[in-house]
Amino acid sequence: MNYYFMTSKHIPETIEIRQLTAEDYLDLKESMVSAYADMEGSYWREPTIRRLVELFPEGQIAVTVNDKVVGCALSIIVDYGKFGDEHTYEQITGYYTFSTHDPKGDVLYGIEVFVHPDYRGRRLARRLYDARKTLCERLNLSGIVAGGRIPNYLKYADEMSPRDYIEKVRDKEIYDPTLTFQFSNDFQVKKILKNYLPHDEASKGFATLLQWYNIYYEKDQDTIRYNKSTVRIGLVQWQMRDYGSLEGFMQQVEYFIDAVSDYGSDFVVFPELFNAPLMAEFSQRDSAGAIRGVAKYTEQLRDQLIQHAVSYNVNIIGGSMPIVIDEALYNICYLCRRDGTYEEYIKMHPTPSEVYAWGVKGGDRLKAFDTDCGKIGIQICYDVEFPEPSRILAEQGMQILFVPFLTDTQHAFNRVKFCAQARAIENECYVAIAGCVGNLPKVNNMDLQYAQSAVFTPSDFAFPVTGVKADATTNTEMVVIADVDLVLLKELNAFGSVQTRKDMRRDLYEVKWKKPGKNN
Repeated sequence: MNYYFMTSKHIPETIEIRQLTAEDYLDLKESMVSAYADMEGSYWREPTIRRLVELFPEGQIAVTVNDKVVGCALSIIVDYGKFGDEHTYEQITGYYTFSTHDPKGDVLYGIEVFVHPDYRGRRLARRLYDARKTLCERLNLSGIVAGGRIPNYLKYADEMSPRDYIEKVRDKEIYDPTLTFQFSNDFQVKKILKNYLPHDEASKGFATLLQWYNIYYEKDQDTIRYNKSTVRIGLVQWQMRDYGSLEGFMQQVEYFIDAVSDYGSDFVVFPELFNAPLMAEFSQRDSAGAIRGVAKYTEQLRDQLIQHAVSYNVNIIGGSMPIVIDEALYNICYLCRRDGTYEEYIKMHPTPSEVYAWGVKGGDRLKAFDTDCGKIGIQICYDVEFPEPSRILAEQGMQILFVPFLTDTQHAFNRVKFCAQARAIENECYVAIAGCVGNLPKVNNMDLQYAQSAVFTPSDFAFPVTGVKADATTNTEMVVIADVDLVLLKELNAFGSVQTRKDMRRDLYEVKWKKPGKNN
């Protein structure tokens, strides 16, 4: 990586980030002696540098100005579990032999970084750190760990503890040339190390154990299940109409599954109570009797959806359907995976009309589901208007929230829409909503439908400025196909303009599940 600058005398200056070589030693020594003027004799000997370069050449990074080495970042790879958070510099480096270097390890350990004082103020150290982070990501290591000096602590040692000093540096009340820089480069202080470098008088022998997390790190994947970066979602904006029979209804269901799977979709999403047209068969009953009549088809429909998920190689969010369990009526959604397995979620918050007209009861279980496309959550219509369950799902790792819904008026739809968008922003996830359109004049309590199905995103530079990835034409039977990138969620969580998940004041409040054993 080459950079070109003009000095105050208008002489071109070339800056390069490259691998350190053994031939760079004399420049390296001169720069290091100057950088550690407060620690006399603290510089690497030539045999040590040669051994590092031979052992792990990629991990030794130099920054040059006009071909002169003026700084470097030295690293090894370690199996961090063998050391844990309680270690000294000598232990982690194998007493300077680097016998601890393990190419199969999981952490890039920073053993040195410095810039010659005459070349500071040009963001050279930041370039070294960026190169080290890039290396960490390319090698698929879990993160970078290092012991960091706190060289200004000597000035404050008589009046405050290392912990108080670190907190004041973090809060920008005190400047520390090393720690302030580490904070600005997304490193977190895991703990304080005592006697990490006993001869470091400026730091009084203390050091900060620093960690930077690689958000792209992936452990070895299961050979059957895999996680995708880009996930394709297909929403079915379902037309409510008389399908004549159960067979006619299922033909239309299969038609949409077939159509969406032809686009290579990973998920197909149906709306809430999309099987309501079958209530026409029970029109002689009152509303409560009619919906209980339809409930007798639910398990049959579930089994058919499972077969379609396997046959068409697509995960199916089966809208929702009524079901009777121990004489009580619930509103249930099935996740039918394309490997033949399934999960279920029962609507937690029945609307007042569901309770009054049908006697629907709310479920008491909440869980983020594993899929071959990451972790997902399911909420049904009114559920999304309550922020707490979505936050619990987010804490469980949810990346996409699916919301089958059914609304009759634009006011009702807007409640679902605006709340779904809020859930996407506050939980840093995607939210996909799918609704019904049309009308069922022969079915009580299901007369009219209003919907605009959509996929919502968080609100930041990597996403659409409207927060809408894709949406349907209002009140029109159709499908919406949208691709969502899960990596963008990781980047948002780590580097977003705002970071709602991280910035929660957990010292003041929390969202907590109260019913033991039911949130799984």
